Amino acid sequence: MSHTPHELAEEFPNDIEKLHELKLNNAHFVKLSELYHDVNREIHRIETGVEAASEVHETSLRKQRLMLKDHIAEMLDKV
Repeated sequence: MSHTPHELAEEFPNDIEKLHELKLNNAHFVKLSELYHDVNREIHRIETGVEAASEVHETSLRKQRLMLKDHIAEMLDKV
């Protein structure tokens, strides 16, 4: 599979160390991060035509990814 865009390291390039620290020390962050990756990969599969989805479902996934990204950004700001 091709490179999956919107990975957390790309979304937060200045916070790589914080991402790593949270992944090692914060179980809630780990769960959010895993959910973000799952949603992001599903969106990527839809975008590349590997998986079919309605426009409503794709929009819902995009909103969920944005909500998760916002929550992760808040956590990064507190580190």
